[in-house]
Amino acid sequence: MGLLSVVAVYGSGTKLSNGHLPAAYLVAIVAMLFTAHSYGRMARYVPVTGSAYAYTARGFGPSVGFLTGWAMLLDYLFMPMVNFMLCGLYVNSLFAGIPVWAGTLGCMVLVAIFSMIGVAWVGRMNAFVAAASILVIITFVTLAVVNAPVIDLHAVLQPALPSDAGFGPIFAAAAVVAFAFLGFDGVSTLAEETKEPRKNIPRGVILATLGAGLCYFLFSLAGSLIMPDWTQIQNVDAAGTELMQKAGGDTLMVIFVVVNVLGLILCGTAAQMSVSRVLFAMGRDGLMPKALATLHPRFKTPYVAAGLVSLLCITALFLTLEQAVYMINFGALIAFAMVNLSAIKSLYVDRKLRGGMGTLRNLILPLIGFAFVAWLWTQLSPLSFALGMAWLAVGVIVLVVRRRSGARVHLALDEENAPAAEQPLESSTV
Repeated sequence: MGLLSVVAVYGSGTKLSNGHLPAAYLVAIVAMLFTAHSYGRMARYVPVTGSAYAYTARGFGPSVGFLTGWAMLLDYLFMPMVNFMLCGLYVNSLFAGIPVWAGTLGCMVLVAIFSMIGVAWVGRMNAFVAAASILVIITFVTLAVVNAPVIDLHAVLQPALPSDAGFGPIFAAAAVVAFAFLGFDGVSTLAEETKEPRKNIPRGVILATLGAGLCYFLFSLAGSLIMPDWTQIQNVDAAGTELMQKAGGDTLMVIFVVVNVLGLILCGTAAQMSVSRVLFAMGRDGLMPKALATLHPRFKTPYVAAGLVSLLCITALFLTLEQAVYMINFGALIAFAMVNLSAIKSLYVDRKLRGGMGTLRNLILPLIGFAFVAWLWTQLSPLSFALGMAWLAVGVIVLVVRRRSGARVHLALDEENAPAAEQPLESSTV
């Protein structure tokens, strides 16, 4: 979840919201925080790798967990592919002599290496790129305010409030920009490689969602100031580049592209590391071949799973960006929906964590998160459903074959489910 990923949906979001993109981001931030809350709650009580797969398996059983993990693979497999494709496009925009496919392949190779080294190195580089991204956003916001054609209270508030058309355009745009938040759930896949996961994973999920959301909001607000008439945008798909040039000239535009390319490489690494951990967890539980649960003797990373993901990502050279995004949307929404339901089933129903705050945190908030995800389903294209359902059908076949072959399913670290051991955590706060 790169802080500069806001540019990927800036043009389409602004068009859908009729120039009220900041208002759409406010709606998306609030909505996505409900699902982030469910991830955080489950991470406290199931501090194991596997994310939505692990949570659903413990809430609804291994079979439902497998199908959730299988659907989630769409999100995690195609997420790095999107980063690879965008990296190739941006490199080509700076160096026209480098073909898009070459930039895509180069990014793919780098990510394959990085994903096998481990989280420590990636964490340090992510901190650097995040800091650089924040500096770019701060610079852009400052220059946008300084160079804005009109700067007053009305110019600032108008794009953050509903238009004469009401909330309809804003909600429609919120459904699009919500996908800029995809990736916050990746934090939960690294539970077994994190210090104090019961405390730090929930914090990481919530802070990643809130922090990125606020950066998205500030960027979109600054964009509406520097270019109040969104119809002036010549290329909706490359709106971020036009905004950077208008605010700070070619220098800021080049810096933006360089930082964004670095961010895409690291986002691709994070996404690839996440999916390899999901495959690792499913292999360890016996729902996928055991070889996927093999750890590297030196780096202690699931290098077999990471290598398999790298091979699958080569298909990015033959797909369009639109096709990859379709697959991501379907898989992500299934994972989000099932985590919200798993929070209710595991915590409210099974563990009976109720009472005043328990009912709010383990029933009402997850229900609101599920309702928003269900609404997002209505915004998906027919192609998303067709491709997604075909993928799920393959998953059902794989599950049946594995069951008939006598593969033994055992949920790793299942002792973490003991309610008595977890009960004290209910009093802790994020």
